[in-house]
Amino acid sequence: MKNLVNRISLVGSASAFLLLFTLLVPRAQAQLSDQEARVGIKGGINLSNLYVNDVSDEKAKFGAHAGLWAKIPVAAVFAVQPELLYTTAGSKIGSYTNVQGSQQQINFSLGYLQLPVLASLTAGPVSIQAGPYVSYLLSAKVKNLRVDNNGVPTTGQDPSSTEVNRDNFNAIDYGLAGGIALDIKGFQLGARYNYGLRNVGQTFLAETVTNGSKNSVAQVFIAFGL
Repeated sequence: MKNLVNRISLVGSASAFLLLFTLLVPRAQAQLSDQEARVGIKGGINLSNLYVNDVSDEKAKFGAHAGLWAKIPVAAVFAVQPELLYTTAGSKIGSYTNVQGSQQQINFSLGYLQLPVLASLTAGPVSIQAGPYVSYLLSAKVKNLRVDNNGVPTTGQDPSSTEVNRDNFNAIDYGLAGGIALDIKGFQLGARYNYGLRNVGQTFLAETVTNGSKNSVAQVFIAFGL
């Protein structure tokens, strides 16, 4: 009798699973069929920082990003979203004490060509995006800063002092990106955070000035499918 009950339970469970499978699979297929690979343009505002150590009055820097994006469906709620963007990074140091004891404001402005490849999990109109990125440094401008041969900031009056420029920074940056977006048929409105995993400084001079800092960029963006 007990075996009969177990068999009936097993058959009932299998039937329930088969019914659930029959109901859900067509819905998933329909949802997937409604999704198409999309490409488009996007842009937005950046708020970046370098988190330079031992410096007072450090300020985040406003910037921008713009470029192309694509969304490639893989499953009913899962897609891969690669992008190719021009994006800015950097920071403002409002109060930096040089060796002469005077205060200077230093402005780090970095421009990158960035390639994020994100996994996109979409539930209704909400998309959660996360994945790695790699960037190539196109430009680096550092205002109001010159350093001596030891990497110590000076007033720039020393004829042996040099400017910190692109050659002093790592050409390749990489890190992790994650965010959330309203995602409706090719239109996206969202926010994202990029966390750099590599020091921005390459040479001794840049490493001394930035103290092992990495890129940190918060973004608000809008994207349109073409």
